[in-house]
Amino acid sequence: MIIRVRTNTGVWRVEDLDATTATTSDVLSVISKTRPHVVYEKPLSFDPRCDRPIDPSAPLIQQGLGHGAMIHCRVDVATCAENTVEAAAGGGAAASTDGSGVGEAVAPVASAGANTKRVIGKDGSIRLVHADGASAPTADRGFRKGLLPLRDMKMAWTLQEFTAMDDKFNFKIQRQEASFVGKGGVHLETSAAGEFQNFLRKFQFQQQRFGYLYGRFVDEEGDPEELKRQEEEAQRKAETANSKWGARLYEDPDKDKNKKKNHKVVVEAIYEPPQEADPDAAEGFVVLDDPNEETVESLANMLGLRKVGWIVGHPPREEGFQLSAAEVIMAAEQQLECAGGISETPFVTIRVTVGDDGNVVMEAFQVSLQCMEMVAEEALDVGPNPGFCYVNETFTAIQEGKPSPTVENNFFLTVVPIHSYQSDMLVAMFPRANRAMDNRIQTHDEMKKQLSKSGTAGWTFIDLLSDFALLLYLCQFLDVKTDLPKICESVKDREVPLDDGYKIIIASLAGMDGAY
Repeated sequence: MIIRVRTNTGVWRVEDLDATTATTSDVLSVISKTRPHVVYEKPLSFDPRCDRPIDPSAPLIQQGLGHGAMIHCRVDVATCAENTVEAAAGGGAAASTDGSGVGEAVAPVASAGANTKRVIGKDGSIRLVHADGASAPTADRGFRKGLLPLRDMKMAWTLQEFTAMDDKFNFKIQRQEASFVGKGGVHLETSAAGEFQNFLRKFQFQQQRFGYLYGRFVDEEGDPEELKRQEEEAQRKAETANSKWGARLYEDPDKDKNKKKNHKVVVEAIYEPPQEADPDAAEGFVVLDDPNEETVESLANMLGLRKVGWIVGHPPREEGFQLSAAEVIMAAEQQLECAGGISETPFVTIRVTVGDDGNVVMEAFQVSLQCMEMVAEEALDVGPNPGFCYVNETFTAIQEGKPSPTVENNFFLTVVPIHSYQSDMLVAMFPRANRAMDNRIQTHDEMKKQLSKSGTAGWTFIDLLSDFALLLYLCQFLDVKTDLPKICESVKDREVPLDDGYKIIIASLAGMDGAY
């Protein structure tokens, strides 16, 4: 099993873990083999802010972390120098280890012929580390680029062992015909989508921007008559097969083939995290640290919502060019995070742009399971042509029986039907957070303007309060753990009346007088 560790210095691949028993101790042990001096400032965690540490006593698989899963931590950059030099007998670097398990180099001595360099750490210590580059002795003798020579891995190989290892680095590119979303597709809330595209239109769709989609994965109801017919057919086959003497218990061979995809995606709200448009970046934007990340997730949970996808707006592109390589890789990373590894998930990607006729175009996609696997293995890179994913030189992509250095992005995409709908729980009227150069910003005056509509045109106070952006704004002034859960209960279920005390507090914050 492979686990990816995202740190403040980059992503580290931790390989050869036991999928059933591996714990965080095993992850740290593998990291220490190549980075023996690393100091952890924040523990291995589920979230980028490292606020939800992973339980070190329970296996990773029991905590929803499977093959290809991404976990997070923060480290001291000066202690992360990679050391892959194997010292000669009696002449290598010695290391002393304190109670924390962090090794410190003591008088490192380079073995003869090794391509090494010395690095001065933040504490003034000198460490001997491997020097990458074409001059390295093993640079041209590696089994694959970036890997050790076969003899350095193992002294003797059988053909079967060599073939099995080589296959781990080969990907036969195949198009996935169907997505992991049921026939219901994606139901995108009209007002939320309209707010997002209107902001993009202010810049003539020349700035790229993204947001996270919050909603629900909903079970689809099958046709009762068809389900009854399938059940009766399966029962008949079982009775016929099991009536024979000595027959084993019958299992329908088509059971998995006819397995129903039980999800459609309902999007209730869009949250745009802090970001800066950057045309030089591969994604077209730079994601900034979000101090409200935990609050957003908590608010979504209180409303019965979860992250179900992401949306990206971009300038017009040539016909047939759907998503860029950076967007494909980001979509795969998001699906991996949602699924907890390389497995099916209904998590979706929606792109928004403008057509030649000036009308807005919205389309929904998923990336294939193979794309998720390749991204988990870090086999895909961004190159000069954004319409293609470039294959890392360590790996081989095989198309039409021949190795290919690139894969067209559309090979990884599956189309998801998209529909518009009107939410009966939330509205989208309050100004959005994290928007620069918007003519409306989040203020108490804007809150007063929105809530003052109560009693007019059929609006009630709770109707106008049921706005994801407004509720997030209120999290700055009300207690998220005690006040917001009670307010969200009234938002989710209109039969639960909002306490008059909260009406008075919120109206006072907005500067409202009189009835509301």
